[in-house]
Amino acid sequence: MTIQRHRPALDADERAMLEGWLDYHRQTLASKCEGLTDAQLRTASVEPSPLSLMGLVRHMAEVERSWFRKVLVGDDPGPVHGAGEDPDAGFRLTEADTWQEAYATWQAEIAIARRHAARFGLDDLSEGRSRFTDEPFSLRWIYTHMIEEYARHNGHADLIRERIDGATGE
Repeated sequence: MTIQRHRPALDADERAMLEGWLDYHRQTLASKCEGLTDAQLRTASVEPSPLSLMGLVRHMAEVERSWFRKVLVGDDPGPVHGAGEDPDAGFRLTEADTWQEAYATWQAEIAIARRHAARFGLDDLSEGRSRFTDEPFSLRWIYTHMIEEYARHNGHADLIRERIDGATGE
């Protein structure tokens, strides 16, 4: 499967632009994982960090779930990977962890995120609240944060992929 990345139209309205860039960054992370074996996808970036491409995908499944389920609609189904409040549980992989499972879980969370977001306008406030300030977030803020989160982790993915097989590029 070849991952196609699509940049939003240069003249898109604000919502289409935000959703377009978020999807572009989701596609970018998938493309960084494309063509690798499960063992390569579990390869840690550099000791002692457990950061790997599969770990990044598992982490982003957690992030999608947290922002679009827990925060946006006030539903807390609990963490996808690991137990408790350990934000790094998704990065700790075993030989039993597979790309097929990680990718399917991530894509399922993205589909749920899209369904929830479709019910809100950009200025609508979340049903869940900030754990720090007890204030709600606008959907616009959540989209902007998600773009930032993916962009940062895609930088990590670039370096990890280059370390694995020398592949570089946007």
